[in-house]
Amino acid sequence: MHPVIARIGPFTVKWYGLSYALALLVALVVMRAESRRKSLGLAWEDWIDFVLITFPLGLVGARLYYVAFHLGAVLADPRLLIGWDPARGGVAGLAIHGGLIGGALGVYLFKRIKGLPFWKLADVIVLALPLAQALGRWGNFMNGDAYGLPTELPWGIVFPSNSPAGARYPGRPLHPSMLYELVLNLVIFSLLWHLRRKDYGDGFLTALYFISYSLVRSLVSFSRADSLWVGPIRAAHLISIFLVAFFSYLIFKRGLYKSSA
Repeated sequence: MHPVIARIGPFTVKWYGLSYALALLVALVVMRAESRRKSLGLAWEDWIDFVLITFPLGLVGARLYYVAFHLGAVLADPRLLIGWDPARGGVAGLAIHGGLIGGALGVYLFKRIKGLPFWKLADVIVLALPLAQALGRWGNFMNGDAYGLPTELPWGIVFPSNSPAGARYPGRPLHPSMLYELVLNLVIFSLLWHLRRKDYGDGFLTALYFISYSLVRSLVSFSRADSLWVGPIRAAHLISIFLVAFFSYLIFKRGLYKSSA
């Protein structure tokens, strides 16, 4: 495990950046193929526009969500708002739920610009999300972040001392929480991929993604050492309860579970 893949002259190629780049590329391929199947009439150029709109908003959302749980530190040193950390350097933290919120705003803006039906578009996008998230978790693993609590289980991993996980728990085996989520994200992708041709109501795949990911994240969060907290409760559990309740209501209220296939 090492965050750097190679150094080429003044350039450094890192697993984290490569994972994000591959995630975007894979997501584009999957969304393009599914949009053609659903006859949304979107070309490659449209999907590039989609990335240019949603990806920055997702990053901003992920950062602001994380910062909201560290307001004291940010107010003391505003440079931390953009991730400047005199002790560690670089980005100090991002949060997936904030990324989903920012990304959802991007989807809405893209829908308005292109004049597309929101839920049909959303069903195309969420098909690619868990696959992209799985690739992102590989970057977390190689970087040693999104790490778990100490464990005596045989698959516990000792991370390098210069990684976030190794710096906090030097020499101790930890739950590879990012790998748990990687595998479970692939399970979600397989489920959505299998169901995409069943012709459920528009919005069903979107609702199923948010329900299944909320359950996965809630389960994995029990092993995470870097959780964000609201008092004595993990923030991931609170937002997951809301998402499961809202999207379950949406499925039954709109009868999205009825398939014509």
